[in-house]
Amino acid sequence: MDFRVGFGYDVHQLAEGRRLMIGGVHIPHHSGSLGHSDGDVLTHAICDALLGAANLRDIGFYFSDQDAAYKDIDSTLLLKQVVMLLTDKGFAIGNIDATVALQTPRLSGFIPQMQQRLATAANIVADQISIKATTTERMGFEGREEGLSAYAVALVYSTKKKKIQ
Repeated sequence: MDFRVGFGYDVHQLAEGRRLMIGGVHIPHHSGSLGHSDGDVLTHAICDALLGAANLRDIGFYFSDQDAAYKDIDSTLLLKQVVMLLTDKGFAIGNIDATVALQTPRLSGFIPQMQQRLATAANIVADQISIKATTTERMGFEGREEGLSAYAVALVYSTKKKKIQ
């Protein structure tokens, strides 16, 4: 069986007057992610990990921040399209492991909802998505609450039958 691993990373500034969307879930907070879309760093990192695993380039290749069609779009809709690209290329998702780095707010109470929302968008079960959250101990841009970042690793596998030679 053909297994592949992909890695994704995304970062966004935090800004007053924006909604904080992480993993498809609105997180109540005084500031939110600054971005062309909804600024969902977790979903963007997962999209890049999946695309990378299938050698399908990156999220910006398919969803340009110069395209008005993606202005303020719900990033789980982008994830659905990424999964269709994977399926078209003959891959399925094995699992996703992701980490969000931000100082505040605490995310632990939102993680089950994020898992379910992302699983629904990716057409998998919530048990296939691991999400962790960490602070940076007040170091760096996350620690100063200037922004947040997310990292994701995805395992995909081929659904095509290999010819025995």
